[in-house]
Amino acid sequence: MTRKKKIVIGISGASGTTYAIDLIKKLHANPEVETHGVISTWAKQNLKLESDMSLHELESLLDYHYAINDLGATIASGSFLVDGMVIVPASMKTVAAVSMGYSDNLIARAADVTLKEQRKLILVPRETPLSTIHLENLTRLSRLGVQIIPPIPAFYNHPETIADLVNHQTMKIMDALGIENESDGRWKGEE
Repeated sequence: MTRKKKIVIGISGASGTTYAIDLIKKLHANPEVETHGVISTWAKQNLKLESDMSLHELESLLDYHYAINDLGATIASGSFLVDGMVIVPASMKTVAAVSMGYSDNLIARAADVTLKEQRKLILVPRETPLSTIHLENLTRLSRLGVQIIPPIPAFYNHPETIADLVNHQTMKIMDALGIENESDGRWKGEE
């Protein structure tokens, strides 16, 4: 029997909680994936502002969830084998912490471990406009192999709803994680 693909999901305090919710729902539906989630204090506030989903409902979709300050959690150690980590949405505070190795909470620590173990790390930065500081932090991380997948909508697939836009973003993240997924939003070439 093959082991499940283990994915860590950090949800930081930027706007865009809906991206995390959609990703977690799709990963939850995949029996070959095991999810480990951390939700920051401000992400919990954004969940209330941006969604009708309760914190309990969101956490129930995760196989494991940890407190933001639990630096003794399994995902804080490089000896815990994971296949990848996604921070979605990634606030610029979190991007800066990861960029500088400032592991003051579990999201930043898990990302630091992911980097030091040279595992797949994906950031979905949610801020605009971007300052030079933001761009330098993102560039530093990109040079370290971090994949930066900002939630920039595509229109070649003729999205009709916000859900269509979010679904396309989730497709991009799951593709980057190497997790098969079906999406009506894929480019099919000119007809």
